[in-house]
Amino acid sequence: AGGVNVEAVITMLPASQHVRSVYLGREGILEAVAKNALLIDCSTIDPQTAREVAKAALDHGNPMLDAPVSGGTGGAEAGTLTFMVGGAKKDFEGAEPILTKMGKNIVYCGDSGNGQVAKVANNMLLGISMIATAEAMSLGVSLGMDPKVLARIINTSSGRCWSSEVYNPYPGVVENAPASRAYSGGFGVDLMLKDLGLAVEAAKFAK
Repeated sequence: AGGVNVEAVITMLPASQHVRSVYLGREGILEAVAKNALLIDCSTIDPQTAREVAKAALDHGNPMLDAPVSGGTGGAEAGTLTFMVGGAKKDFEGAEPILTKMGKNIVYCGDSGNGQVAKVANNMLLGISMIATAEAMSLGVSLGMDPKVLARIINTSSGRCWSSEVYNPYPGVVENAPASRAYSGGFGVDLMLKDLGLAVEAAKFAK
C-alpha cells in the first residue's frame, strides 16, 4: 500500500505516446510509485505532452522534471551529456546531484516543458545546419574541390558551424565523425526526423 518507496525514477523513452503510457497508463509509474518520489523524464518529446504528464504527476503528489539530453551515444559513454531541465527550481536542485552522475552540463531551462523547448529548438537548428553542410560539401566536391580544403575554408569563413567543423558529413574530412566511419551510428536519421517533426508540432503552440 502507498506505492513503491523510491527517491527518484528516471525514464528515457522513444516518443510522447510511450511517456503517456508509462506514466499514466494502467499499472504505470503513477499507479506504482509512492508520493513525493521525484520523477525525471529524459525522453525527447513535445513540450505540451511533457507539461500534461508533469501536471498529472504533481496532482498525484509527485514532482516531475523533463530533462532531455544532447550529446549522443559518445556523450553517454563519456558521461558528458548536456541535460536541459524544465520544472520547478526546487525540484531541479534536488535532481542536479543525480544528473551530474550522468552528464557534464546540467542546465535549468525554467518551467515544466522548457527542457523540451530547448531540445527541440537546438535540434531543429542542428538538422538545418547539417542538411546545409551536406549540400554545400556535395556541391563543392562535385565542382572539383578537395573536400578537406573546402571544409577548411568553410571553417575559417562565415559558413562555419558545428556540423561543418565537428561532424562534417563528407567522408574523410573529420576523422571521428560518422561519415569517416562508414556512417556508423551515433544519432540516427530517424531520430532527427522525429525531432524535426516535434519542432513543427511545437510551433503550433507558439504565440
